[in-house]
Amino acid sequence: MSLRCLIVDDEPLAHGIITEYVKDIPFISIVGHCYRATEALLFLSKQQVDLIFLDIRMPKLNGLDFLRTLQQKPLVIVTSAYEEYALESFDLAVCDYLLKPFRLDRFLKAINRALELYQLKKQNVTTGIEKTVNQTGEQISLKVDKKHILINTEEIHYLESLGNYVKVWKGNEFLLTPRTLGSFETQLPADNFIRIHKSFILNKKYVDYLEGNTIVLKNGQQVPIGKNFRGIIKPLLNIDD
Repeated sequence: MSLRCLIVDDEPLAHGIITEYVKDIPFISIVGHCYRATEALLFLSKQQVDLIFLDIRMPKLNGLDFLRTLQQKPLVIVTSAYEEYALESFDLAVCDYLLKPFRLDRFLKAINRALELYQLKKQNVTTGIEKTVNQTGEQISLKVDKKHILINTEEIHYLESLGNYVKVWKGNEFLLTPRTLGSFETQLPADNFIRIHKSFILNKKYVDYLEGNTIVLKNGQQVPIGKNFRGIIKPLLNIDD
């Protein structure tokens, strides 16, 4: 098995470093070099890849805007000299964020994470474990410690971002899984779950009432509303003024 990788970066030096790093990694294969995000769009229209090494600040189209245009997203490792894009990147479900200049050991850590996610994705596609429907409703698979467990989505009260991890709250207890909040958005049922903050996704069935900038759940838990989300909260939760 070999991950087909594309490097998207306007700096030739970055291409050289990544190419040098991966030449001795048996499960990595560089299949393309693009120096503009617009070039990468054309490349991906002709060839499928498993992993993209993606810079952010590039002419015409930056890396994150490029990522938003993709219908089918491969795994992405961001390689950037600017740390201020990290939160936004993880909200787009990138698997790691490498701050230039990065060393080989840090690069290998990112690669191993990408390989693990790739294998899990393949396993989920093969077994149908990622999202199934049974008599109790939809289920999703969560990695907790070294286990993969199934959880009914209707049991989830809300999800809370914690860096490269997400707390999946079931009542007053939570499961901690190594994923990003953005990766849950397309997986959870859109009729039931709503993004109310850059760090929180809420299950609408557990909402009790709105108080100021806080949503109070039926069990008394409080979840904050982000200032950029407040305008859409009331109609989506059927809350009157």
